[in-house]
Amino acid sequence: MESTRRFQDRLFLVIKGLAMGAANKVPGVSGGVVAFVAGFYEEFIYSLQRVNKTAFKLLFNGRFNSFYRYINGKFLGLLFFGMIVSYFSVSKILDYFLVHYELYVWSLFFGMIIGSIYYINKDFKDWNTKSISSLCIGISLGVAISFLDPATENDNLIFVFFCGIISVSGMTLPGFSGSFILILLGNYVLLLVDSVNALYDTFAELVTGDFSFVQNENRIRLLKVLGMFTLGSVAGLVTFSHVLNYVLKHYKSITTASIIGFIIGSLGVVWPWKRTIFKMQSDGLFILDSRGEKIIANYERFFPELNTETYLALTFIVIGILIVLALEWYGQRTNKING
Repeated sequence: MESTRRFQDRLFLVIKGLAMGAANKVPGVSGGVVAFVAGFYEEFIYSLQRVNKTAFKLLFNGRFNSFYRYINGKFLGLLFFGMIVSYFSVSKILDYFLVHYELYVWSLFFGMIIGSIYYINKDFKDWNTKSISSLCIGISLGVAISFLDPATENDNLIFVFFCGIISVSGMTLPGFSGSFILILLGNYVLLLVDSVNALYDTFAELVTGDFSFVQNENRIRLLKVLGMFTLGSVAGLVTFSHVLNYVLKHYKSITTASIIGFIIGSLGVVWPWKRTIFKMQSDGLFILDSRGEKIIANYERFFPELNTETYLALTFIVIGILIVLALEWYGQRTNKING
């Protein structure tokens, strides 16, 4: 019975990683929200915060078991395993549905974010002048970010490292969508589509013994970009976790209120009913990225007409809310069993 429970806990941790990885890839959705709602956000931040000078000392001295225990290795390992698998599986499925059923995908995530706002807010009782001000600032920042215009693609490795630091904040800061920030920085397609596909293709070729990719200049460029982006992400994760651990410890009410505000503000990004606006040149032609695809400038949001498609979208919003409530129920049940 005990071994079955341990297996279930590990399996659900991988599933949470899958959910975080998928959420991080969808513009407007934050993997940190998944961590917050699923009830492991503080453990996630605490575990990342343990990747410090002491941890590296243990690692370099060959004390691998002590290093593993010190950084809560089982928890982080299973979670990141789920995220990595997600980038090559769940996120690929999401890419398909975003192309063919965009309205319903946005509706589902819109509902999940509404559910997340309810979940975080229901147990928060410390409303005062400071927390209300923090809530308003969070909402304002979330809304302001959603209306910014994206930059053009830039594969400079220093800039890519910076993109890694910024984009990974979506994992540590609920409501702050790292993938949407990458759109604003102009590098979403480069870093979360092209470079990931290049790595996938490279692995597939290596399995068959094909090393011809070393002669492919574009493939090597994309692998370098992905490597630098990964380094930036790791640096960002460790840095943000230390900052957030301190902030959560000393200013928990203000931080929670800011997070609630930021998530409310992010609803504008995932509003299901929107038209894509592309960047245009003065001669009326579209501006294209490195793949020859039109570059998104922003979205034109509108209220829908009441028809079958709209009712179906509303159903997906309700499903999104129910998913979050189910996660909450599972978290409470797990806590009771472990308690």
